[in-house]
Amino acid sequence: MPTLATCTYQEFTPDMGIPVRTTAGHPRFRLGYKVAGHAKTLTPTRALLAQNLPEDAYEFSYRRQLTEVGIDAIRAELEAIAAQHESGRPLVLLCFDRLNKPGNWCHRTQAARFLTEQTGQEIPELGACPAPAAPALFDTK
Repeated sequence: MPTLATCTYQEFTPDMGIPVRTTAGHPRFRLGYKVAGHAKTLTPTRALLAQNLPEDAYEFSYRRQLTEVGIDAIRAELEAIAAQHESGRPLVLLCFDRLNKPGNWCHRTQAARFLTEQTGQEIPELGACPAPAAPALFDTK
């Protein structure tokens, strides 16, 4: 399995690695870089997207989709994309959703969890993440 990371289209910069689309649609805004490939095995189906599910239900359905595709097919597709580009650079799985906004979540982080469980490879998020909760300064008990 190639080295992987995740990010938004908006926050990605070419020094991060090789940009790979994981979205059903193309970005509708101009990118300052060329997307190197489309990881179709990791792209949520349009039927799943149309359901507008809460995060936990969406992840359940999305994981079912990934399991049906199978880790071997996912690995083969990602290896084929990586083979077309400079070796040693991570594939950066891209989508639109910024994670630093309260309540935002994204299929790319769900895919990263699934792939980590299947392969043992940690997959970092390169975009802005939610700020950790501030520690309590005073005991409120």
